[in-house]
Amino acid sequence: MNVQNYDLVVIGTGPGGEGAAMQATKEGRSVAVVERYTRIGGACTHRGTIPSKALRYAIYQMTETNHNPLFREAGISVNFSFAQLRRSASSVIARQVDMRQTFYERNRVPVINGEAKFLDPNTIEASEESGARTRIKADAFIIATGSRPYRPPAVDFNHPRIFDSDTILDLKDTPQSITIYGAGVVGCEYTSMFRNLGCKVNLVNTRTKLLEFLDDEITDALAYHMRDRGVLLRHGEEYERIEGIDDGVILHLKSGKQLKTDILLWANGRSGNVEELDLDKVGLAPNSRGQIEVNESFQTKVPHIYAVGDVIGFPSLASAAYSQGRTAATHFIEGKVDHAPTKFIPTGIYTSPEISSLGLTERELTEAKIPYEVGHSQFKSLARAQITGQTVGMLKLLFHRETLEILGIHCFGQNAAEIIHIGQAIMQQPGAGNSLMYFINTTFNYPTMAEAYRVAALNGYNRLF
Repeated sequence: MNVQNYDLVVIGTGPGGEGAAMQATKEGRSVAVVERYTRIGGACTHRGTIPSKALRYAIYQMTETNHNPLFREAGISVNFSFAQLRRSASSVIARQVDMRQTFYERNRVPVINGEAKFLDPNTIEASEESGARTRIKADAFIIATGSRPYRPPAVDFNHPRIFDSDTILDLKDTPQSITIYGAGVVGCEYTSMFRNLGCKVNLVNTRTKLLEFLDDEITDALAYHMRDRGVLLRHGEEYERIEGIDDGVILHLKSGKQLKTDILLWANGRSGNVEELDLDKVGLAPNSRGQIEVNESFQTKVPHIYAVGDVIGFPSLASAAYSQGRTAATHFIEGKVDHAPTKFIPTGIYTSPEISSLGLTERELTEAKIPYEVGHSQFKSLARAQITGQTVGMLKLLFHRETLEILGIHCFGQNAAEIIHIGQAIMQQPGAGNSLMYFINTTFNYPTMAEAYRVAALNGYNRLF
């Protein structure tokens, strides 16, 4: 068997793998990537971020059309099935795959198809379904194999009415009712989508609050708007068993409650894709959820083997994975990293309304005994929001009472994930460049949503006196 040799081999072509491969090849290293599927892009492109967000947008377009007074007066309404709405993502996925394929071709990075496994610390073997095998040696490896929905053995995912966040994308008909078990980011996003489709939704949360890593005011607002839309929230519940029947699914909870709906979506955690890697051959052992431990440079306990993206766990964001991949590749090449990924990574949660957050929360600042003040801007008071009709939401600035340094930004409402980046640019400024005064002294276009920063800054500044 011929053996190929490279400076670096990247396992996986999702955001983390792509970031690592492109950074290393730009620095003149010989790089190959191994991908077990025939199309590149990873779960982000095919089963996660891209298809779910494209589906969300298709649902949004349909609901906006049906609620728009101009269209209603004209007697125009649309009613597409889940499968029809889902197909709108196909062209987006195809364009994403084609675009990313050209990245590898243009940079002369070979994509080797097959399931990768370690033979020894410097050798892997990629096995295709046909039986063909490719053996590859390298000075370093970056594991970017991603994750998949966690599937407890006691749940029958072969039942036609029981889904996880991968298989739900293949749902053909829009159900009348759904139970979503797990109120993390995925569970909350799908709760919004199915409610916007007119489904009755039970959201079962194993914790006492939604999305506890967010600022309390934001999670309270999300819970309020979900309930206002008719979502039934059940906090602090755990399942005892899930019973799939001919006409639905019954969720039996340990509290004694039983919830019967047309379908059930299991959205309670993810597992790293590590089973086929034979990590024991190199002395690595993932945790119970298949996650690999790394240091701040994304090195595993074996220094020349790195891991990035969902396979290392939190924050499990496509944006973070890409930066992690670039950082790992830079560390391999230079032995150090001058500019590690930013301490504060923005979250983008595509519920209805949208949520984005950056920096510290009020709870964290209080626990750390940091003197802070709060500035609010309610979207309902902004001319741009009134024009578009998207008046639900707010922008919240947390800043140091003495230095006026921005400590946290929390946004809830339409386009929150875009709005957050204005504040991010200021938070990243060194020293006195990160100041509330920037927003007070800057002239924003009018009418825009960006104006929310000036309103929130003035609101907070006035609290100081």
